Amino acid sequence: MYQKALKISASSVFAFVLTMGVVNLFADMTYEGARSILGPFLSELGASAAQVGIIAGVGEMLAASLRYFSGRFADKTRAYWPIALSGYALNILVVPALAFVHSWQAAALLVAAERAGKSLRGPARDVLLSEATEVVGHGFGFGVHAMFDQAGAVIGPLMMAAAVAQLNHFGPAFLRMGLPALGAVIALLVARHMRPVQAVPPPSKGTQVLPKVFWYYVAAAGMLAAGFLDFPLMAYHFQKTHIITPAAIPLLYAVAMAVTGLSALLYGWLFDRWGILVLVVGIFISLLALPLGFLGGRLGAMAAVVCWGAGLGVQDASLRAGIAQVVSMNKRGSAFGSFNAVYGVMWFAGSAAMGLLYDRSVMGLVVFGVVAQLIAAGMFVALRRPLVAARHS
Repeated sequence: MYQKALKISASSVFAFVLTMGVVNLFADMTYEGARSILGPFLSELGASAAQVGIIAGVGEMLAASLRYFSGRFADKTRAYWPIALSGYALNILVVPALAFVHSWQAAALLVAAERAGKSLRGPARDVLLSEATEVVGHGFGFGVHAMFDQAGAVIGPLMMAAAVAQLNHFGPAFLRMGLPALGAVIALLVARHMRPVQAVPPPSKGTQVLPKVFWYYVAAAGMLAAGFLDFPLMAYHFQKTHIITPAAIPLLYAVAMAVTGLSALLYGWLFDRWGILVLVVGIFISLLALPLGFLGGRLGAMAAVVCWGAGLGVQDASLRAGIAQVVSMNKRGSAFGSFNAVYGVMWFAGSAAMGLLYDRSVMGLVVFGVVAQLIAAGMFVALRRPLVAARHS
């Protein structure tokens, strides 16, 4: 039977968590830098609002739904490090290649490839991180990790803003994302060398049965994903209505990522103390991004970006931490994969619906997103006691 190393210093575990954070610092510089100009870039290539929404949704669906298979594969093989390395390495190729495309269809294929790489690495990385957070606290550990994520998500868009201002075009700016993509791979190799737990459980045999409360939790997270606004569509609206200048859009995204990082650290710390109610509070903040972003003016757009970032922060800190609290280590690859599969499919459905609604009724878009998030909040409130019981069982 698998057992963890008996003596693991908290300092070595925290150092590992920080190093894994550096991995995501570079990875998010790459991805979020590209994402910050994706909506306007696709518009420049001739894509409509519906097409932008569908492309963003398909990308997120691939990034999440394929994790079902990569998570199960990680549980069966325990090849966490090779799987994670392959996923991060794919970024080195596909993100800079966006600089050379001349149609939104070709750009969509590269976006899908980048998201597939994220789906490959996600469950393996989350299992490794969740094991370390057993020592420092799941909410706090994932919150620290999310803080590094968002630091990269601030730096990347700032790099893109400087590139767009210098080049006066969106496409060539993607070339500058090659260096942080390489940095993520190097940092992962360093983390592999310094990992605090040398042993891993043997490959699993047979089907891993996940607790029922997990699936209720996944359903609530899926409803939240369906109603959560995707930034490329909001950026598309900003550009189309001219309430935000093109060069300022990645700057606003950088602000959102800074808010996400700081709020994730705070929400993660609070989650270890107050549980799922912290996520519910975050949902009420995030849904404000819809009326403010689409029905307000320039000040409303800026406030929407802050609310959107805070909502994303609570999701980053809480959703995975909640899974780690109720699912045992030998099932977490499948749990993280299944969770992200449902989350991604629902994100796609919501993004596609919002893109279609935007072309027909902006008010309909706002109502759809707000109602879906309110339903999710109610579902999480109902799960409060079952989650506590599952954690203590």
